[in-house]
Amino acid sequence: MTSKTTLAAAIAAAVFSSGAFSQDSAPPASRAAIKAETRAAEKAGKLTPAGEGSPVDPSLNSRSNKTRADRKAETRQARKSGELMPAGEAEDLKAEKAELSAHSTKTRAQRKAEVRADAKAGKLIPAGEGPTAPTK
Repeated sequence: MTSKTTLAAAIAAAVFSSGAFSQDSAPPASRAAIKAETRAAEKAGKLTPAGEGSPVDPSLNSRSNKTRADRKAETRQARKSGELMPAGEAEDLKAEKAELSAHSTKTRAQRKAEVRADAKAGKLIPAGEGPTAPTK
């Protein structure tokens, strides 16, 4: 019984005392004052970009000395010489595709003979029982 009254008293104290902590000594700024501060910060370049970006570095605002045609020509040259890194996981896919498209050095008759020899020796793994087979 005393725990319920203690709990009720603690909740009441928390609810009613929060008003005392939220009062500031200075009056709240007006909407116009806040907008003026924001405009001034924007003109000074001190606003953080929207999203999860970091604050703007003023040294990054310098213009490029190259034209768009120059940049495109450099990119084409880098692509031809193989200096460009593929975007995303294309590098892995490219290597995998090269492995899969590699031609066999054996003829069909040679492969068939190997399979028949492995079957006679009992080296073939039954379907569904290999190392990659799902476990029950």
